[in-house]
Amino acid sequence: MGRCLNSELMSHVTPTADWCAALYEAQAPALLLYGRALGLSHAEAEDVLHEVFQALLRVSEQPTSPNRYLVRAFRYRAINRHRSLWRRLTNEIHAQRWFETTPETEERERRAMDCLAGIPADQREVIVLRFWHDHTFEEIGALLGISPHTAAGRYRYGLNKLRIAWQQSDFDLPTYERTLATAKTSILASASSVTDA
Repeated sequence: MGRCLNSELMSHVTPTADWCAALYEAQAPALLLYGRALGLSHAEAEDVLHEVFQALLRVSEQPTSPNRYLVRAFRYRAINRHRSLWRRLTNEIHAQRWFETTPETEERERRAMDCLAGIPADQREVIVLRFWHDHTFEEIGALLGISPHTAAGRYRYGLNKLRIAWQQSDFDLPTYERTLATAKTSILASASSVTDA
């Protein structure tokens, strides 16, 4: 895995509760989604999210790139959580319900979430990092310990599988990119309503 998270801490600004609160409001829904992509339940993703922000409040210096720092810290904590056998078994049982839909979720949005949940985890993780977190393939490669070309390949193959899954459904939506956009809007909206509660 390599680099220590503290190596990303470069500036001399002490994070305040206000700074962390603003960062939490901006990044919490996307990090919860990333946790789900890593196989955590919604509750586990929330636990990891809160652990990461508790740790961030304890650092003496603000990260140079706070969004990238958060994703890396979140991923490491999620991986550590996965090392427990019981949690791993629970995650496998709940893998069928990767996205939790709400009653008001439209049928197309639900179908888009089902399509995303149906692709392999390594491809799903790259798609979530690329699409929802705006990571470059170089950043994804560094985060996952793979080459940028491997990250791009996983992204490309995952999008192709999404396209095929969508075409096999009964709905007529022009492109799979709109499928991802619909899912992103729905998931971020439902995740932020959960974090507001």
